Amino acid sequence: MRTVVKNIGQLVTPVNPKFAVKDEVKKLKIHEDVNLIIEDGIFVDITEKDVKGDNEIDACGKVVLPAFADPHTHIPFVGSREREFNERILGKSYMEIAKGGGGINSTVAAVRDATFDDLYNAAKKDLELLIKHGVGSVEMKSGYGLDLETEIKQLKVINKLKSEYLVDIKATFMGAHEIPLEYKDKKDAYIDKVINEMLPEVKRNDLAEYVDIFCEKDVFEIDDSRKILTAASKMGFKIRIHADEIYPLGGSILCAEFDAVSGEHLVKISDENILRLIDKGVVFNLLPATTFFLMSDEYAPARKILEKGGIVALSTDLNPGSSYTHNICLVMAIACLKMKMTMEEAINAVTINGAYSLGLSDKTGSIHIGKQADFLIFNAPDYKYLVYNFGVNRVEKVFKKGVEIYSHE
Repeated sequence: MRTVVKNIGQLVTPVNPKFAVKDEVKKLKIHEDVNLIIEDGIFVDITEKDVKGDNEIDACGKVVLPAFADPHTHIPFVGSREREFNERILGKSYMEIAKGGGGINSTVAAVRDATFDDLYNAAKKDLELLIKHGVGSVEMKSGYGLDLETEIKQLKVINKLKSEYLVDIKATFMGAHEIPLEYKDKKDAYIDKVINEMLPEVKRNDLAEYVDIFCEKDVFEIDDSRKILTAASKMGFKIRIHADEIYPLGGSILCAEFDAVSGEHLVKISDENILRLIDKGVVFNLLPATTFFLMSDEYAPARKILEKGGIVALSTDLNPGSSYTHNICLVMAIACLKMKMTMEEAINAVTINGAYSLGLSDKTGSIHIGKQADFLIFNAPDYKYLVYNFGVNRVEKVFKKGVEIYSHE
């Protein structure tokens, strides 16, 4: 079937169809007053000519962009932690709250108690809210189980969503997200459980493509993380690492050592380790909404990373404790206001570089001929409204493989 998106005021896309880095990350290709032609779910032409199609969509002079890619969320989960949010307002740190019985382990208790259907229905709502905000590709993690049964339950929810939605969904196993309370004084025993029970079961059932780990002081430190990542790598999992977020532990060294797909957070990364990751081609997956939500004044050094030639992606880090937002445009606004990224850099970070982080940039993340017709219509006169009108969702329609999957109407 031939679909024509007509009367596009601005069609905005990354320049490079693979990833944006160095000079290219500062630029976008902008077509004005054009029509976009799609055949069988694939982009086939961008033209100023008046063309006809079996299906015609009137963009009414608005902005067309690639659908966003969010390469770091903690879906699925249940429950909320607004009480902790108030405790932070009153002066407690994230780690203090965690040591007092809050934090990740409080969500673990809720997820363990939830039925499969409870968890699935909550995840479905979160996914649909992401789609509503323009997301067409997304990563989801386990990590709120911290036991074999619940970790598998989370991953099965992710895989059910994958089978039911057109959205590209990537699954990550994160059993090493925290030390569960029952192993509080037996961390080595829990690490053995992750390596000898959880990882093999996830691999045997093909439930995840990636393994992630919270490499952090007083959680999984460097040697702990290396043990788990070594086992995961030997089993053929691709690696993502929460590194150098709260303390400058040096987890980013492991990103280079294990040829990680991405390093996550990286607030405390050193200049030396920035160069290590660039040399290895690791994606810098930055999460400014988390820093904002945790009320910290120290953000990841995005400008330094970009100027040295790093591949930067941005993500919501959607989770109930440290970044409870579904709005990736708000993430872009925070990145521009607090990390001094330009609008063009932020858009590249949530489109082509987000897709590249998920191994999907060959088919999505930009509007190039031959790619999947994953795009959105944005109700604004100019792409700069993505950041300028912060906190407001101006996404009018979202399309995946040429099929409308969300409409504001």
